[in-house]
Amino acid sequence: MSHSTETTQKPDQAKMPSQIPYIIASEGCERFSFYGMRNILTVFLMTSLLLSIPEPLRKGMAKEVFHTFVIGVYFFPLLGGWLADRYFGKYNTVLWLSLVYCAGHACLAIFEDNRNGFYTGLFLIALGSGGIKPLVSSFIGDQFDQSNRSLAQKVFDGFYWIINFGSFFASLLMPIFLKQFGASIAFGIPGVLMFIATVVFWLGRKKYVHVEPVAKDPHSFLNVVKTALFAEGKGADQGRSGYYLALAGGVLAIAGMFLIPQIGIVAALCLALVFVLGFGGAGAWMQLERARGVHPDIAVDGVRSVLRILVLFALVTPFWSLFDQKASTWVLQADQMDKPSWFQSSMMQALNPMLVMLLIPFNNLILYPMLKRMGIELTALRRMGLGIAFSGIAWIVVGFMQLAIDGGNMLSITWQILPYALLTFGEVLVSATGLEFAYSQAPLAMKGVIMSFWNLSTTIGNLWVLLANSSVKSEAVTEQIKTTGMSVTAFQMFFFAGFALLAAFAFAAYAKKYTMLNNYRRV
Repeated sequence: MSHSTETTQKPDQAKMPSQIPYIIASEGCERFSFYGMRNILTVFLMTSLLLSIPEPLRKGMAKEVFHTFVIGVYFFPLLGGWLADRYFGKYNTVLWLSLVYCAGHACLAIFEDNRNGFYTGLFLIALGSGGIKPLVSSFIGDQFDQSNRSLAQKVFDGFYWIINFGSFFASLLMPIFLKQFGASIAFGIPGVLMFIATVVFWLGRKKYVHVEPVAKDPHSFLNVVKTALFAEGKGADQGRSGYYLALAGGVLAIAGMFLIPQIGIVAALCLALVFVLGFGGAGAWMQLERARGVHPDIAVDGVRSVLRILVLFALVTPFWSLFDQKASTWVLQADQMDKPSWFQSSMMQALNPMLVMLLIPFNNLILYPMLKRMGIELTALRRMGLGIAFSGIAWIVVGFMQLAIDGGNMLSITWQILPYALLTFGEVLVSATGLEFAYSQAPLAMKGVIMSFWNLSTTIGNLWVLLANSSVKSEAVTEQIKTTGMSVTAFQMFFFAGFALLAAFAFAAYAKKYTMLNNYRRV
């Protein structure tokens, strides 16, 4: 690891690390490549790759492929974080998986007419993009120490701004390229940008702070959890309720495999992971004190802090259920709305990154200082809770718009500006804040893995979407929805809105008891 002497600089004297521009520039190109292909994926599936599927079923299949891909993107961070923290370090893992990422883009451009080849490309992009996703943001955090950590939130905001800079131009241009030049060009351009991102990241290699992988630790998170679940209790603490709860999670995970014919293998595996994490984590929490003595107190306390963080991450998952559907459900709604002949439905997604680029400086320079002068301190957790609530409000608006469309009213696509604005405000509060929160709360030895769990919240959010879509395929469920007088689409919109608002209340209640940590490196 590269070392620097610890200083006691004041925030206004702190220096920005000179290597940051390489990471930021690389991320801007990578995000253009990712959103460039992602934002035309639903349209391409509907108009080309899935044409052999009857039209009534094609929308459902396009949404299923899209959200399965997104699940993969946010599932593979677990693998990337583990490889980086235990074996190769963040820099090497990012560089190697970036090459896998480039190969995935090449497959999309080459196999535009071959479903198996195209899906292979999606898999490689999910592996590459997902694998590097938690590492780039935590790699940025590694470039800071206690002397300049005051600049970290600004850089994370800048990092999020450049993500949306890339996303804005990708959302605006790629639908046009798809229509004018075809799929090979439209999917090939993001591939070129990903290759540039890889080269730019490599150019900064001699300037970076490299935190070395952690050697195999007998007091690691998993070892402490294992001890807590299997150790015998003493005195009054002899029950095995935590162990049996974790065991129940394992049984439910196995049972979930029988749902593969209904929900698909990816959704079934993610559901199994939810059962293992949820029940196993709760069981470990109940018996965690049994690990003391076998493991040092700092390791046991570290596990408890991680479990507390994971509860907050779990409560953020409904936000991602709503947010990621702007590239599927909202695009399909836009297809039903009045718009100029040259305008593609998926181009509305450019509104999201454009608003992010405006809202981040607005919030930091105007809104937050103004609220502070009024005596209102918007802490990281308060921002995230409010963000979840705003996403629910956005979907209430979209739901009423869908009711109007179902009633025979032809709405202008400009109506979608309001829900996009509400959802994007929520995104800035949740996602931009959550990146720095996740890094700062993670124990030093688990930065990559904790950032992976942060990304896993998006996977689980998309899992809820797949499960909701699977449930409405049931005739009994659709008949029940008909009794409400709403279409299935409108009903689902209000369902997801309620889901997010309940999560926002639960998040706020739990956040009141949460103690913030400071886990930046000292040297």
